[in-house]
Amino acid sequence: MEHKEDKLKEVISHAKEYGFVFPSSEIYDGLAATYDYGQLGSELKNNIKSYWWKSMVQMHENIVGIDSAIFMHPTTWKASGHVDAFNDPLIDNKDSKKRYRADVLIEEFIEKIRMKIEKEVEKGIKKFGDDFDETQFRATHPNVLRNKEKINEIEDRMRETLGKNDLEGVYNLIVDLEIACPISGTKNWTEVRQFNLMFSTELGSVAGDASTIYLRPETAQGIFVNFLNVQKSGRMKIPFGIAQIGKAFRNEIVARQFIFRMREFEQMEMQFFVRPGEEMKWYEYWKEARSNWHKALGLGDHNYRFHDHIKLAHYANAAADIEFNFPMGFKELEGIHSRTDYDLKQHEQFSGKKLQYFDPELNQNYVPFVVETSVGLDRMFLAVLSASHKNEVLEDGSERTVLTLPPALAPYKVAIMPLTKKDGLPEKAREIIDQLKFDFLCQYDEKDSIGKRYRRQDAIGTPFSVTVDHQTLEDHTVTIRDRDTMDQVRVNVADLFSIIDQKVNMRKLLV
Repeated sequence: MEHKEDKLKEVISHAKEYGFVFPSSEIYDGLAATYDYGQLGSELKNNIKSYWWKSMVQMHENIVGIDSAIFMHPTTWKASGHVDAFNDPLIDNKDSKKRYRADVLIEEFIEKIRMKIEKEVEKGIKKFGDDFDETQFRATHPNVLRNKEKINEIEDRMRETLGKNDLEGVYNLIVDLEIACPISGTKNWTEVRQFNLMFSTELGSVAGDASTIYLRPETAQGIFVNFLNVQKSGRMKIPFGIAQIGKAFRNEIVARQFIFRMREFEQMEMQFFVRPGEEMKWYEYWKEARSNWHKALGLGDHNYRFHDHIKLAHYANAAADIEFNFPMGFKELEGIHSRTDYDLKQHEQFSGKKLQYFDPELNQNYVPFVVETSVGLDRMFLAVLSASHKNEVLEDGSERTVLTLPPALAPYKVAIMPLTKKDGLPEKAREIIDQLKFDFLCQYDEKDSIGKRYRRQDAIGTPFSVTVDHQTLEDHTVTIRDRDTMDQVRVNVADLFSIIDQKVNMRKLLV
């Protein structure tokens, strides 16, 4: 665990030092669980948005994008269930005075048992080597079976208590499992209470119930209330999707782990409207499509896993998370949910307006079913940053810190460096930038030795560094260095565009 905490600290410190992420309002000692994206962070963030938007909207002619308002009519949140049911079950430890989400405490306990199973499997691999039959081992080994049984029992109780909103049952489960507070080490717990996560504010000058509105806790409802507007104005035929990137707000009590859980965060969501009865086909389709989108970045397939939900939201008939191996362990990165026709039917009921689709092939009206894909942009940023952050020992024994960012997402695509600050080299370097800046974000870098400059570009993840020297003035050739291989080759200035474009073009990710 210590190693993982160290890794997260390293990533946080690197993010601040190089202008990716700063603590918000830092000169006033910050504000808990809020962060500002710096000059490189906002570039990386925009590139992630662009990758998502292009893959959703540009690559699918039946998906369009919108940008709905953060403020919505308060009845929206009554219809969606957020006013009555958007709660977290919270529990306090009386000794440490720390507050936890009860369901997360139980999930972390289950994960510890899972790790015991994996340790048994590792022992088996060491003992039997090539003769080891993992499938049979998992199906027959008494310790593995005992732990699997234990996990199933806990998950059954969790499903039942959370499903019925039985807070006493959730408390009893924590007591029965003898879960201790990670900080105080004691089991001195309060009862479990519900806490609504929506931020409320007043609209206009009059205070009171009539003017209470909410900051949206998710972006999906802005899509649902615009379903007919988009369908009619865009002449959309089912199946079709509506995509949106936008801010959402949740008054998280337990906001921690850097930008993983914040009170103000950004979501990239797409709601896909389908015929009733076809939702499971599309649910499977989007599970695979979203998994492929993540894996195309090359952060390592072993860093992803699917987790099917134990507790389904009241509106869902299937739900899975794509989990990523963050520095804090495997955590949710994206959710794929089959939301049935719940949302549109609720908005029909509360608004008194029909939200139906006339299907010309079936010659009938119906309320479409919805399959949702929802990924946290900030979590995606953390996944990319933490998986790319590496400390390498080179062949000559020296070390470098490098961000092996997917080239298409890197903030700067190329750094142009004059060997010296004289003899017309800076002017030549700027001339090259003027040719490349229409296609790539370039950085001009003339301070320090070339070696130091290479290290600096490695640390911010720039895929290429180009050195302009005296020979450049004679024959129009430069030295281009690849961040990942550190190979340096002499190339013609006229060839720079195609060399850089081949590596950094987003087209490679979208195929």
